Amino acid sequence: MPPEATAHRTAAADSGVIHNIGYRSYQGPRLGRSYATRSLFVQSLRAAYGLGRSGKSKVLPMLVLGVLGAPALVIVALAILQHSKQLPLDYPQYLSAFSLFVVIFLAAQAPVLMSRDLRHQTVPLYFSRPITRSDYVRAKFGAMVAAMMLLMTVPLVVLYVGSILGGLPFGHNTGHFLYGLVAAALYAVLYSALGLLIAASTPRRGFGVAAIMGVLVVSSIIAGIVFNLSVGSGGQVLDSAQWSAVLSPSTLVDGLVNQIFGLAENPNTTHAPGALGVVVFAAEIAVLVVGSYWLMLSRYRKI
Repeated sequence: MPPEATAHRTAAADSGVIHNIGYRSYQGPRLGRSYATRSLFVQSLRAAYGLGRSGKSKVLPMLVLGVLGAPALVIVALAILQHSKQLPLDYPQYLSAFSLFVVIFLAAQAPVLMSRDLRHQTVPLYFSRPITRSDYVRAKFGAMVAAMMLLMTVPLVVLYVGSILGGLPFGHNTGHFLYGLVAAALYAVLYSALGLLIAASTPRRGFGVAAIMGVLVVSSIIAGIVFNLSVGSGGQVLDSAQWSAVLSPSTLVDGLVNQIFGLAENPNTTHAPGALGVVVFAAEIAVLVVGSYWLMLSRYRKI
């Protein structure tokens, strides 16, 4: 390098000139904790359906949504073609019949909401801002419940709109559509609480998926086995056999809804046995939801 250039650079460095390159402090409003919590809720809800992520992340959520919605179209079409006065499968029973696909969605997406932050160790970054641990858990729980409600409401809306357009009784379908929404809300809250708790216990997504599927599917199988073993002689279904529903979250919700809304016309239909059964089933759902939520809060207080 020529001596003149070296001397020029040295002189510029020694002069201590400060150049204004345009950095300014933030002058806008401080949006605060509630905005951060709401943003986390929206981001988590979008993530549950793969929005804002890669194309393959959208495949399973949209596939499950389609699998749940397509049979509803077929059921409505059959009812209209056969000039039936009611649907062959009631609204809450539809959710019960296709609950396996709801479980698959939960098992696949709950770890997306919880395990990814643990695996990439980004959870402390959330807590470096105004958001608290309880805000984080509340946003994630609310997003999972909303995602599950959307998943189960779509086929119910298809059944309801198709029934009304097809000339089926308005009053009957409106009432039973509301029964279905109650069932969907119970499924969403209970499944989300259990699924997120399991997902929050491990940073490995594969372990979370397997554990959620194992808990919900195996418990349903066990409840079915106990129910069949409790059936009386001659195939008579006793009320005592209905207590087997407490062994599984899916049969627990199914039994409570059927008993409350009088949908257990067939003795083989899962239902809470009497008023005591309603109290016990409702109390167990409340304990599972509140207990799971409290354990999630305890888990994130340690991070």
